[in-house]
Amino acid sequence: MSSAPPLPDWDRAVVKVGSALIAPDDRGCSTTHLLPIARFIIESRRQGKEVILVSSGAVAAGLAEQGRTGPGAGLSIPERQAFAALGQPLLMAHWRRLFDVSCAQVLLTYDDLQRRARFVNAKNTIAELLDRGTLPIVNENDTVATEELKVGDNDNLAAYVAVLAEADLLVICSDVDGLYTADPYEDPDAERLPVVEAITDDIYDMVGGSHRAVATGGMRTKVEAAEKATDRGIDTVLVNGTKGDHLDALGRGEMPGTLFRRAERPLSARKHWMLHALPAAGRIVVDAGAVRALRERGASLLPSGVVDVEGPFAQGDAVEVVTLENDDAPVRVAKGITQYGADALRRIQGRQSHAIAEVLGAAPTDHVIHRDDLVLTRPARS
Repeated sequence: MSSAPPLPDWDRAVVKVGSALIAPDDRGCSTTHLLPIARFIIESRRQGKEVILVSSGAVAAGLAEQGRTGPGAGLSIPERQAFAALGQPLLMAHWRRLFDVSCAQVLLTYDDLQRRARFVNAKNTIAELLDRGTLPIVNENDTVATEELKVGDNDNLAAYVAVLAEADLLVICSDVDGLYTADPYEDPDAERLPVVEAITDDIYDMVGGSHRAVATGGMRTKVEAAEKATDRGIDTVLVNGTKGDHLDALGRGEMPGTLFRRAERPLSARKHWMLHALPAAGRIVVDAGAVRALRERGASLLPSGVVDVEGPFAQGDAVEVVTLENDDAPVRVAKGITQYGADALRRIQGRQSHAIAEVLGAAPTDHVIHRDDLVLTRPARS
């Protein structure tokens, strides 16, 4: 640990604890790995820092309450909702035993993050709880969430919470020592990366799914969460929560796991929300000239650069902007809010802006996506 970078200074952190730590034997909640995590949170609060806890484990607790053992994979949506409803109060009671401060339960769905007004309401609620000295404990509201309204894993939920809470640090507690060059459970030569300066396609190529059936995420979801957080200027740490000395080291400002450094030029709150929270309703394919204009000049997307339109979307919807490489594989370029629906855009694609009114009978704007409503994305294959 001596060669690892120091933990960046922080005042507000989100700590995510996964099912592998809360229900290590798939038999309901256990304190086996939680005492060092609780100690880290308690000591951080004593230092005047603020902590928000994102906890998995409701479904596992509900299964145990009903006398069922084993992972919750394969449950239907109604079954998962029922077991989550049974397990939520048990999970909260489990955590409350470890703290001598008031704890508040906050349940979120993807809809709360996608809709800007609800996002702000959640942000204000958490801010008020912190002002009152309360420990917010956040989980996805599995009792009502459908597939369309689910974040799907608490790694990404923790990143969203870190963003809405304006945290300085995201701590993801897992059952591995950090990010490795390969799966350490399968490759004995895999090496841990102490620092990740930027999340690239090479980083994603290293990661796969979870090795535990009880978990809904895996290393990939942790990298996705780190990307969301670092894009907004939030340092992210992946640490082994099964090792108490790693949590103690974290409390001393040391870095025992993997540090994902925050972006030097973070996205604005609005553009981060557009990129990571708004679902894309369709896709616009653009030519090489439009790609250069967007990437190099920060220009708006004009109809002249559009070569194809995919999917039914309406004015005001979020859409992906992609280009085609030599093998015709779509490559992400940007994401933004379109000023024209798909049908209208098909009629004006490839035309100059001054021709919009001639084709449509009116020209509300001369651009398809204004640069203020557009955010460039990592140029990965779509």
